[in-house]
This record gives sequence, C-alpha cells and structure tokens, in this order.
Amino acid sequence: MENQPKRFGKRLCRTVRTKDIGAIVGLLLWVGAAWAEAEVAVIVHKEVALDTLDRGELLDLYTGDDKFWDDKAPVVVLDLKPKGEVKEAFYRFLGKSPSRMKTIWMRKMLSGEGDPPAALETEQDIVDKVAATPGAIGFVGRAEVNEKVKTLLLIKWPAKKGR
Repeated sequence: MENQPKRFGKRLCRTVRTKDIGAIVGLLLWVGAAWAEAEVAVIVHKEVALDTLDRGELLDLYTGDDKFWDDKAPVVVLDLKPKGEVKEAFYRFLGKSPSRMKTIWMRKMLSGEGDPPAALETEQDIVDKVAATPGAIGFVGRAEVNEKVKTLLLIKWPAKKGR
C-alpha cells in the first residue's frame, strides 16, 4: 500500500517525481526563451545610407509620406502578403492595422500620389528582393536576416501598440 496514491476527500493526489518537475521546468524555460527572443527586423538594401530608424520615420515610409531616402534615392517599400505574426507585430508597432494601411495606400493610389507596396509571399522573398533592389525596405522575422541586407530596427513582439 505504500506506492498507492493517498486519497484526501474526493480528490486523488499523486506524487510527482523530481525528474517530471525538471522536464516541465525545462520545457517552460525553453518556450519562454524562444518567445522572449522573437523579433521583427526592419531591413534595407545595404547601400541605404541610414544605420537606424525610429517608429515615426518608419511610418512615414510605409504610408508613402516619405518617398526618398536622405540621399534622394527612391524608397522601394515591400510588404508581406499573407497574414501572420510578423506582419501583425510590425503593423501593431506602427500603430496601424493592415486594413488601415491598405486604406491609406488605396487613397494615395487613387489620388495619384503613389502605389501600394509590392506584397511578397514569404519572408525569404522579402530578404531576396531587399538585397537585390537599391533603396528597398521590408520587414521579416529576425531569424530570416542574412549578410546581404542591413537591419535598421528590431521590434520585439508581441509589439505593444503605440511604442
């Protein structure tokens, strides 16, 4: 009878082995570390003459209010086509929903002030297009960044609205 669980009222209490607790704690730490390190990288072509960018400047680029870099080179804005955590975190950081941004781009297009950004299927497509297109800017999960592009800003997610 020593190895049988003890009964307390209607509840059955079981002993949890030390190695079970260790495995649970390890799993929680691993998941927590992965979550804590999740970031969205704002990337540009290597020849863009900036090293950093703030939220306001990024919003101006993505709304089409700024169409040229400081060196007068045209800005080529890229967007992710599918919905996902990276896109959601990016637009949350900007303080706009993807649908609100689409409205802004449509208004600019209809008034002749510019076209909406090219929307690419995958984050790898964004990295490849930014690397190959002078003046290009886009956003991807930090894990997708390579030496062919320059990172101007890292956004921790889930990004908080109005940061």
